[in-house]
Amino acid sequence: QVHLVESGGGSVQAGGSLRLSCVLSGRTYGTYCMAWFRQAPGKEREGVAAIDGDGSTAYTDSVKGRFTISRDNDKKTLYLDLNDLKPDDTAMYYCALDFPAGRNLDLMLRRGGSDFLYWGQGTQVTVSS
Repeated sequence: QVHLVESGGGSVQAGGSLRLSCVLSGRTYGTYCMAWFRQAPGKEREGVAAIDGDGSTAYTDSVKGRFTISRDNDKKTLYLDLNDLKPDDTAMYYCALDFPAGRNLDLMLRRGGSDFLYWGQGTQVTVSS
């Protein structure tokens, strides 16, 4: 079993920054890919960013140049740096993990999370104008 716990959400003004973290525990051997998704009230879940076992990344167009995904395998932690935040970024943010690595990250983001088996409980990001 895999457990994911997110933290780092909060309320910021437009233009502000946050760093989200997702700590991984449990069965963590083998290679895996991880991602961040978000869901705003009344909207479908959206893929934000993904990272593979070799460090390759993918982003949805709306966050390119503003968000950065990274992972520290020694600390078993996934990060998402959110910069130049906009009110449209307001949502619950979830981290997700699936085995194995070496996947099509862009496709997995566009599918909205159906490829991912393990999920965290979410952390809220609220951006005011």
